[in-house]
Amino acid sequence: MIARLICWILAMAMMSLTPVARAEDGYDLWLRYRPAEGAAAARIAAHANVIMAPGDSATMQAIRDELQRGVGGMTGTSPALSDTIQPGALWLATPKTAPALPVKTNDLGQEGYAIRSIRVEGKPVTLIAANSDSGLLHGAFHWLRLAQSGAVLDAIDIRSAPRIDLRLLNHWDNLDGTVERGYSGSSIWDWWRLPDWKGPRYTDYARANASIGINGTVLNNVNAKSDSLTAPYIAKAAALADVFRPYGIKVYLSVKWTAPMELDGLKTADPLDPTVAAWWKAKADEIYAAIPDFGGFLVKANSEGQPGPQDYNRTHADGANMLAAAVKPHGGIVMWRAFVYAHDDPDDRAKQAYADFKPLDGQFADNVIVQVKNGAIDFQPREPFHPLFGAMPKTPLMMEFQITKEYLGQSTHLTYLGPLFEETLKSDTFAKGKGSTVAKVIDGSLDGHRLTGIAGVANIGTDRDWSGSIFNQADWYAFGRMAWNPDLTADAVAREWAALTFTPDKAVVEPMVAMMMGSREAAVDYMTPLGLAHVMNTGHHYGPAPWVSDLARPEWNPVYYHKADATGIGFDRTKTGSNAIAQYAPPIAKRLADPRTTPERDLLWFHHLPWDYRLASGETLWDGMVHRYDRGVA
Repeated sequence: MIARLICWILAMAMMSLTPVARAEDGYDLWLRYRPAEGAAAARIAAHANVIMAPGDSATMQAIRDELQRGVGGMTGTSPALSDTIQPGALWLATPKTAPALPVKTNDLGQEGYAIRSIRVEGKPVTLIAANSDSGLLHGAFHWLRLAQSGAVLDAIDIRSAPRIDLRLLNHWDNLDGTVERGYSGSSIWDWWRLPDWKGPRYTDYARANASIGINGTVLNNVNAKSDSLTAPYIAKAAALADVFRPYGIKVYLSVKWTAPMELDGLKTADPLDPTVAAWWKAKADEIYAAIPDFGGFLVKANSEGQPGPQDYNRTHADGANMLAAAVKPHGGIVMWRAFVYAHDDPDDRAKQAYADFKPLDGQFADNVIVQVKNGAIDFQPREPFHPLFGAMPKTPLMMEFQITKEYLGQSTHLTYLGPLFEETLKSDTFAKGKGSTVAKVIDGSLDGHRLTGIAGVANIGTDRDWSGSIFNQADWYAFGRMAWNPDLTADAVAREWAALTFTPDKAVVEPMVAMMMGSREAAVDYMTPLGLAHVMNTGHHYGPAPWVSDLARPEWNPVYYHKADATGIGFDRTKTGSNAIAQYAPPIAKRLADPRTTPERDLLWFHHLPWDYRLASGETLWDGMVHRYDRGVA
């Protein structure tokens, strides 16, 4: 703690040298476009003295506006627009607007881009090329990122395309303005004043998301209310879609399974009942009439009290496929969450999603993607990767991370989530041998899937700084950047964010990044060391309460997970316990079967061990736990 405090004081002291930083309220996120100093401003201006960006689409207008805002903010002079190539021009082009484009775009898809320093008719020009206006938008934001961070601008040669197609925020926002597990104010969706009033914050939200590659947003809570599918709320969603569309962002809706019964009095929600299927088809038609590029539905079913197809002795595939048929004529998709566990199932909670979904592999429609949390319990400070990753080769799986820190200190603790994202994405499933990483599962490359996705539960609210603190913005930023490219490291992303948000000055960036990169491991140490999990307080999930044992369901109680007694602690998930390790590929299961070959960070997740068990350090288990708790707050 003392070391991190010193880093914090140093960082704040360095930032205090800059008047702009002192006045910062966090609203502009990483798009601050602060005035560059001296030669830096001249270098930026020299490579963006005019903008050549033909086209009359709303997206092209957004690009021109952003470049003029950014360059103007950094140099003090907004670049003019031009129809002709001039020295130092920023030239944005597609094969349609420039048939003789001097760079190839065939491998960039619809969202990728190339940025290259070239000469046209002997004139130095920076070319941003793409196959679509959306690709140009992403390229423009990348160039602005380079300019903000002090990068060399006269020898650029960059090609970038997203590895994952669907890169979504999931808002757990309720229609009454509250946010489930939200720690940064109320919902940013002003349902009362929509659709008539569309405040500027919606545009800034779209700008921020587009700048880091996010291309979709689920507007409402997975614990959905049927009202979200009524005509007034469809109109409100359509108004938001209109704002987001120029920035390449689609809207999606979470739906409640029993909406046909609640809204129109159907007697059943059985997915195989023709009247139910007809209701959903009509509802999809109604939504697409209002929002032609509507993305589709997100579904939480038969989980934590939510209704679903299992209430009618149907499977998750039956339910998902019925909805998929309703949206397919419009090009929509269904994201079906795999976060399920039953109150009447005595088996290990960590096994239940696998038990429900693994037998359904290959039974889902081709416009269904199964959304799986990063771990098998619930967004704990550290969890082993979910065993479903790599176990369903015939079904596209979508990652679900939680950007809002329900179990990691909420908006109070500085806990940078980049290392958590990286740790999960780089975990090896061994599904097809060594190198079968979770990232390769979700980007489709491991099993040849074309429908790919990743979702992050948003940490955004009405607080002026969007996320409850400026440092929580880094988690939003990291999610977007790593969704675009899962190979990015948490350290590299933290450096980007710090440079954009505060200053590229290494005297500030280095201690700040060191603090950020150590923060998640510190949180694990002082919350759930050595593989402990779910030992937090009831309801709000803030602070420790390992003694709680009186909640309505066994798996809601911390004692269910740590199983501490006079002789030892930990959850036995080997053959002598729940045998959850059998859900992993054989090489992993073999390693986890023995505490001596289990990574110590996951030790008590998989093993119940005596208090005097010796760790690799030679410490007893008890002493090792005490050491880690102390280290976490030191």
